Amino acid sequence: MKNHVPSVLVVLAVVFAAVPGSAGPEKIAFPANYKDHVLYATVDRYDNKQYRELYGTAEGVKAAREGKPIPSGTVLTLVQYKAQVDDAGNPVKDVNGRFIKGDVVGITVMEKRTGWGTEYPDEIRNGEWEYSAFGADQKFNDKANYKACFQCHKPHAKQDFVISAARLAGKAPGGPVAMKTSPNDVGISGFAFGPGKVTVAAGQYVTWTNGDDSPHQVTITQSQERSAVLLKGQSHTRAFAAPGVYDYSCGLHPNMKGSVEVK
Repeated sequence: MKNHVPSVLVVLAVVFAAVPGSAGPEKIAFPANYKDHVLYATVDRYDNKQYRELYGTAEGVKAAREGKPIPSGTVLTLVQYKAQVDDAGNPVKDVNGRFIKGDVVGITVMEKRTGWGTEYPDEIRNGEWEYSAFGADQKFNDKANYKACFQCHKPHAKQDFVISAARLAGKAPGGPVAMKTSPNDVGISGFAFGPGKVTVAAGQYVTWTNGDDSPHQVTITQSQERSAVLLKGQSHTRAFAAPGVYDYSCGLHPNMKGSVEVK
């Protein structure tokens, strides 16, 4: 979940109040059988020391892998685990270099149903998707920031608002990515930008390359200009014409931050 626009949140709050029971996270029941669904991705989150599993209902996964629209009735479940850590607080890894999962932190669900979403204004609506969240005890989390879920997924309308669409479709690239080390290159690895700050002359460019299994998205703070969602091995290049300091973050993981100084 991400930062959100206050004016949009007011609109959404009015929607919830005006049509009780017809919009909102309570529509979604906890998917008790989610482990019977297709486990289509696992993610090591270095930024918050979590191990995550993503499940999708079989019909939804099948459609995505056949290049068809995600059908009504699709349920996507994200299970968050604490990563096991050593005495120094660093995540413990298995023989494949992956995090070892510990206790469940929470479970987030997005579900698509024909006719859902009509209650929302266009600036917040995510097609026919709704979102809900549950604690480790599988009970509904009424304190989660559901409004921010819509803001987080809204920029991804071209892939039906599903950030993990490439993994769902089985098209995520694998294998290690060779990072470039020129002064104009920034690598994305371990949920961090490296180097965190680069300096270029006016008129020069910066290229970001994603080396993580997880997708990322470069978002310039001042203008909110976003790159495409970068899958593993993909790059984004942007020219910087005017002098100044340009802060940026990952549009999918806002704790990831960096800056470009243009002289």
